[in-house]
Amino acid sequence: MLTIVMYHYVRPLAGSRYPRLKALELAAFRAQLDHLERHYRPVTMEQVIAAWRGQQTLPEQAVLLSFDDGYRDHLEHVLPELERRGLQGSFFPCTGTLRDGLILDVNKIQFVLASVASTAELLPALARALDKRRERHGLGTYEDIHRRVYHRLSRQGRFDDPDTLFFKRLLQRELPFEVRHDVIDELFARFVSTDQRAFAEMLYLSDAEVRQLHEAGMHIGCHGDQHFWFDSLTPEQQGRDLEVSLAHLRNLGVLGDDWVMCYPYGGVDEALLGLLRQLGCAAGLTVASRQADPARDDPLLLPRLDTNDLPSQAAACPGDPATVQV
Repeated sequence: MLTIVMYHYVRPLAGSRYPRLKALELAAFRAQLDHLERHYRPVTMEQVIAAWRGQQTLPEQAVLLSFDDGYRDHLEHVLPELERRGLQGSFFPCTGTLRDGLILDVNKIQFVLASVASTAELLPALARALDKRRERHGLGTYEDIHRRVYHRLSRQGRFDDPDTLFFKRLLQRELPFEVRHDVIDELFARFVSTDQRAFAEMLYLSDAEVRQLHEAGMHIGCHGDQHFWFDSLTPEQQGRDLEVSLAHLRNLGVLGDDWVMCYPYGGVDEALLGLLRQLGCAAGLTVASRQADPARDDPLLLPRLDTNDLPSQAAACPGDPATVQV
């Protein structure tokens, strides 16, 4: 069995500009690595691919570390810890942030949420933003949208309260793309920053920094170009997004022949799986919360545990309740 751990933001939160950001505190990350080194056997992505091909056997309590989205956190805070311990991490940047210097909608939403004490403060602004676009885009009233979406989503979030899950999902996929993108920009400018380019430079890795991770022995994989829910795209749209992302990573010289896909939000469907097989993808990482089994799991559908699912105390035993709440 293989435990794959999924990380996103890792940073010192206390005293930072966005202490409410759903990030893993750096001290908790260090403690969690202590725990994993004590109770698990860290492996590389190359070992995982070989194991799923039947070329080798993973050690008992194998663990793989994965880091999504390509944040500067990963270079400044994660890489020094991994290098100090002799560990490999697998990193999955979105190439749209590398190429265009723009902020992904998913991150705009996260920082808008981190800028207020509670999501309830944002809902009136969301309602006004939607009402301004209602006639032009044929939307229902905010009350209609809320009634249709809120209760359907309220039981789906593992780590979000119902208001937060409604806010996030509405702006991630429930509204037409042009509406949600426009609304996200308006809310980001109001609650976070009007200078997206400067904010992006602070938030994301650059091309040179992705190369630096690769040269340090880290694995670099594909996370798509724009962080879309791939299962909400047509096959043609899936193909275009993948083509752009893979080309950028290959031009950087960081993508090997045995390349790995990490699905944004865990969004994957049969059309995407077929395309990935045609493109020679060696493995795919989902967000299904369990251990991976070489004898059972499709290599393109490997489950991962969130950092929230593991203790952040070095002395904790496997299976102890998690103490991290991100």
